[in-house]
Amino acid sequence: MNEIIIYQKPTCSTCRNVIKLVEASGQPFTAINYYEKPFSKSKLKGLLKKAGLKASDVIRTKEDVYKTLNLGQSQFTDDELLDIMIKQPDLIQRPLVQKGEKVILARPPETVTDLL
Repeated sequence: MNEIIIYQKPTCSTCRNVIKLVEASGQPFTAINYYEKPFSKSKLKGLLKKAGLKASDVIRTKEDVYKTLNLGQSQFTDDELLDIMIKQPDLIQRPLVQKGEKVILARPPETVTDLL
């Protein structure tokens, strides 16, 4: 059985709820705080590819930095958005949850049950 990896921000309520659901399932998991252990560009790109998502699909549009950088006003490539998201992790929707070769954006938290 593949271990579950939860890429999360500990202060995020959605992340905490996902962790509770996984704990309740009894399955082994690792929670990685991507603020303490930042994504490399290739890692984030690989996770998104496995999830079938583009960078633009997981960008947090309500963050102040999104507005400050005018990310909604300009056309950025996914590659450029990845670079920005690596430098500004608040822009990454969370949590990303991986089990083997499958990755999901667990929003709402209950979607993690698809991996359990």
